[in-house]
Amino acid sequence: MPFLSRSFVSFAFFLTVTSTCNLAWAGSKAAPPASPDSLHAVQSLVSFATKHLHIPYRSGGASRKGFDCSGFVRYCFDKWNISLPHSSSAQAEHGETVKLDDARPGDLIFFKGNSAASERIGHVGIITEVAPGYVRFIHSAWKGGIRYDLLNASYYQKRFVAIKRLMD
Repeated sequence: MPFLSRSFVSFAFFLTVTSTCNLAWAGSKAAPPASPDSLHAVQSLVSFATKHLHIPYRSGGASRKGFDCSGFVRYCFDKWNISLPHSSSAQAEHGETVKLDDARPGDLIFFKGNSAASERIGHVGIITEVAPGYVRFIHSAWKGGIRYDLLNASYYQKRFVAIKRLMD
C-alpha cells in the first residue's frame, strides 16, 4: 500500500474497528458497543500492538528485544495504565468474561498451553478484528514471534478457553 497516505490507512483501520465492534454487537443481546472514547482507546491499543509485528519470541521476554505471549500483552496494556501480571493464567483472572459472540477488538483471548487436553491456561493474545464467525488476534508465538492468527484455525479452536474485556 505505498500509494496510500498514513492518515487514510489510520481512518480505514478506525472504520474496521468501529464496524467490527458494531457487527459483533448487532446480533447480540449483550451490552451495546463501546463508546467513541473507548473505541479510540481500543484503536490506539490495537495499532500500538500491530507496530510490534515480527518482533521475535523470547521466553520470559517483555521488551522490544523479544516477547513471550503474556509479556507482549502486559507491555501493550501498560501503555494505557492497565497493569497485568506476567503470566497468561494470572492475566485470565482480570477483566470481565465475555461470550465469544460478544468479543470486540481489544479483548484478551486465552488458550490452553501446548496440550489441548490440558485444563491450564497457557497462552494469551489481543483480539484485533471480529466479524461473524471470524476472530483475528495478535500474539507472540513460539514460531514467528509477534504475528496474527485466526481463532478458526484448528490449533487455536481446540485450545480456546475464554475472552476477557479490560477496556470498556
